[in-house]
Amino acid sequence: MTLEFIPLAAAPHSAPVTDWSGRIAWVVGLLVFVVFVYWLMRQGWKWRGTLQGDLPELPSAPGDAGEPRLTLSGRYHGSTTAGQWLDRIVARGLGTRSRAELTLTDQGLAVERPGAADFFVPAAALRGARLDAGIAGKVLPEGGLLIVTWEHGGRQIDSGFRSDQAGEHPAWVEALNRLRSEHTTEHTETEGAR
Repeated sequence: MTLEFIPLAAAPHSAPVTDWSGRIAWVVGLLVFVVFVYWLMRQGWKWRGTLQGDLPELPSAPGDAGEPRLTLSGRYHGSTTAGQWLDRIVARGLGTRSRAELTLTDQGLAVERPGAADFFVPAAALRGARLDAGIAGKVLPEGGLLIVTWEHGGRQIDSGFRSDQAGEHPAWVEALNRLRSEHTTEHTETEGAR
């Protein structure tokens, strides 16, 4: 009985030969595909910037902005068309994520971004602030982002920020909305006096 199993165990067997040319072709093909996809994404980014080319230059902070009401250190996550959290705005550097230092004064909101263009949101341009869960490319737990809505060049814009200390967000929402209402009341009284 043991003789029947000997031919099965003793069958000659050689190790498979690696086809290096086939593997190299697959790796090169995959790299070409990845580079092509990256190039398409880059072209899409440039095309979006071209479509948004009508956005005017961003205002810069005035020389004397006044005493800071609040300051915040954190991250700038991008800007979108107001109410459309996936419609990213890339023109004028608004699509560049970066660290951010925010300063709120009576004049408005100054956004300093190392490595990216700084910008200023005048108090008259503020339209509100809220806590939200996401903005194009960034989703966090509910209330994890401070969203500032402002107007520039006839376009409503939502800009998303996240503080290093997330507990600061509610105070910022309250202060930004208070500044907006103060400025709206002041503007209405001035209009009524004319």
